[in-house]
Order: sequence, then C-alpha cells, then structure tokens
Amino acid sequence: MNRIVRSLAALVFAFVATEATAQTNWPEKPVRLVVGFTAGSATDVTGRMFAQKFSEAWGQPVIVENIAGNSGAIGTDKVAKAAPDGYTLMWSGNAAITILPSLQPLPFDPLKDLAPISTTLSMPSIFFVNNDLPVKSIADLIAYAKANPGKLSYGTPGVGTPQHVAGELFCHLAGIKMEHIPYRGANLADVMGGVVPVGIQNAGASLPLVRDGRVRGIGITSLKRSPNAPDLPTLVEAGFPGFEATSWFALMGPAGTPRPIIEKLADEVKRIFLLPEVAASLDKVGGDPFPMRPDEFARFARAERIKWAEVVKSSGVHID
Repeated sequence: MNRIVRSLAALVFAFVATEATAQTNWPEKPVRLVVGFTAGSATDVTGRMFAQKFSEAWGQPVIVENIAGNSGAIGTDKVAKAAPDGYTLMWSGNAAITILPSLQPLPFDPLKDLAPISTTLSMPSIFFVNNDLPVKSIADLIAYAKANPGKLSYGTPGVGTPQHVAGELFCHLAGIKMEHIPYRGANLADVMGGVVPVGIQNAGASLPLVRDGRVRGIGITSLKRSPNAPDLPTLVEAGFPGFEATSWFALMGPAGTPRPIIEKLADEVKRIFLLPEVAASLDKVGGDPFPMRPDEFARFARAERIKWAEVVKSSGVHID
C-alpha cells in the first residue's frame, strides 16, 4: 500500500512539475491577441504597439485579431470562452468590462469569466467638429444645438463606450439633443466629410487629426488639460464640474489562466513602459501609462463597474 501511495505521489509531483515547466517556458507557439474594435481605433493602435513588443521579447508571433462589435463585447466573449492556456489574450477597453453590464445582458461576466492581468494605459476623449461647422468651443456647440434643434448628431466608437455615455451626459447637462451615431470603432472620415458634424473619440484616434487641422477639437474629457493636447480646454472649464470620461485599456485572459503566465505578462507590461520609444509613442496618441498588478486591477475593475453604473443612471443613456 505504501508503495502505491508513493507511486501516486510521484506521478502527481511529475505532473505538477511538467505543468510548471510548461508555464515557465510559455509561450512556445504564437499568441492570439483579440482586439474588440476595428483597425485604426485607439484600442487597436495601442494593442498593436504592445503586441510588437511582446513578440520581440518572447521570440514568438503575437497575432492581433480584430473581432469588432457591441463595443468590444463580441471579442471579449470569444476570449472568455477560450482555453485558459495563455495563448488567447484580450486587449480590452473599459466599455465591455465596466459599462455594458449596466446597459444590457451579456453572455459573460467580465469580473468572473476573465482573468485580470494588467491595466496598461488611460486616455481621455476629444470632442471635435467638422471644420465647416460654425463651432469653435463647447459653448458654441451648445448654442448651435439650441438654435438648430434636430440638426446635430455625434459619432462614437459604439453603444456603451465611455464616449457614448459622455455624449449623453453632456447633452443631458447642457439641455440639448444630438442624435447618437455608433460605429464599430474610430470613424473620423464622416466628421471630416460633414456626414456627422460632431465626434467624440479617444485621443488616440482623434488627436492626430486635430493636430493636423483636419477636424476642429473643442474639448477634452479629462479633469485637467492633457500635456499631450494643452490647447484643448476640459469640459470642466466649459462649465461642467467634475465631468470626466476617460478610457483605459487592459490585458486580460480567460478565467483560469495559470498564475505564472499572468505574472509573466504583468512583468512584461511593466518592462515595456520603461522603453523610451513606447513613451514617445504614447505621447503621439495622447495616452498615459496606467499599469496595475493583477490583484490591484481586479479591485479597480469592481470599483469602476460601480462608478459607471452611477454615470449611466445619471446620464439617462439606454439601448433602444
């Protein structure tokens, strides 16, 4: 009997050791990084930036796969249901994780079905308009909307995104109406062409066009002016105390992803932020480093879900 017990113990030890070795050697094949928005969106641009650095560090391809739809929820659902082996990861925006649960039933629970690895960066959004619209400030926008009821619409990356909630909250507080036009990511061409006169998009997608003068920036959704766009006044300065709608991006995996892999990924995110070229790239897209360790990220996500539920309620935003 003792021999049998010792043999079973040896088998268990060998299995555990093999699993630990496999996790330590991870990745041994290409890794899929799912992005829940279209190519060219801020989520996509920042995700590809990190995917390249991951590939360089690991010597394995990190393949970005855009699975757009429902403000990132379709791609997130795919990852939540993937094998928890570290070879399918999610580059997530905060919409599907902390906002959409207050707006609609989802086929996954972001706080239970996903493993938090690390937040990565935060990014404000920019209110901008078509250059032919006679609007040069938030005050002008409000005045124009009141003088031209039913004529304004605004585009965002999708329903339930921070930009959508910010737009509805802004309209509610300003006492105006603008029709919401949701896209599956960044679509600034329609604002440049005048099809949609107003846009609210992450700085990563919109700031380059504002800097080039292809659209006119009129406000930014951070509490303080961004050093990346110091000429853009905040909504707070425009008369909306406490108005903030910041996006953040994070790295996540399916629940059950082995802890050694999660820790290795979190360490890699921290290392990438120390690279000078990454800091320069973030400046270009208006992003700020925002790394958190897995446990801290888990607590933060729970708090953010509560915060956005209150914002959704106060803004009156809903899905028809």
